[in-house]
Amino acid sequence: MGKYMSDTQIRDRRILVVDDEERMVRFIRLNLEHDGFQVTEAFNGTQALNKVRSSLPDLILLDVMLPDLDGFEVLRIIREISTVPVIMLTAKGEEDDRVRGLETGADDYITKPFSPRELVSRVRAVIRRTEMVSPTTHGLIEVDNRLKIDFDRHEVWVNNELIQLRPTEYRLLFHLVQNAGWVIPHDQLLAKVWGYEYQDEPHYVRLYINYLRNKIEEDPANPKYILTERGIGYRFVDFRRQKQKQELSGQP
Repeated sequence: MGKYMSDTQIRDRRILVVDDEERMVRFIRLNLEHDGFQVTEAFNGTQALNKVRSSLPDLILLDVMLPDLDGFEVLRIIREISTVPVIMLTAKGEEDDRVRGLETGADDYITKPFSPRELVSRVRAVIRRTEMVSPTTHGLIEVDNRLKIDFDRHEVWVNNELIQLRPTEYRLLFHLVQNAGWVIPHDQLLAKVWGYEYQDEPHYVRLYINYLRNKIEEDPANPKYILTERGIGYRFVDFRRQKQKQELSGQP
């Protein structure tokens, strides 16, 4: 789906680091600036929201534990005004925080403590994922009378209503639809949508499949578009074959 941006294109992006620990902020700043990023800082939620509005960052590193507004509340407010990618910084072993962050609208999380290599790798991966060049022309795809997808315009329509998808949701849907009728294993979806850095994070696929189902399925608990092949992966319904059968049978 499109071409990946080069490291040169990724550098010079503006990163907002939000953490109340000055030592942690300094550690992150030094490593990101060493890799060519521009870094601004905020030490509480209020400062963070002001910086989002004034400096328009390309990505935010947001700690969960902040002295005024916690990271989840900051993220909720950010999502009301911006689609800027957000990586949550969570404490080791706090699985609930990671899941809650993703459900609130975070694009990724990093567990403290982390290495400089992991930090830079995750930042690059999220920027690539959210700013990837658009795919070549595919035109309007009419899955059925209810669901229509226009990959040229990055639009998804359900019952003639435009549905808002986040960049990762859109990329996941793209790969499912382009391989309609075929089962895509979990690890392949991770590699295609998130990158090889995420090969040990299978829960991302499950979580975002649920996001998509909640947005496009009539009954997410009994999906008819995105089907689960238990123990293997996921399959998007083969709408092309369904239409051929309808045409051969003379059905409208």
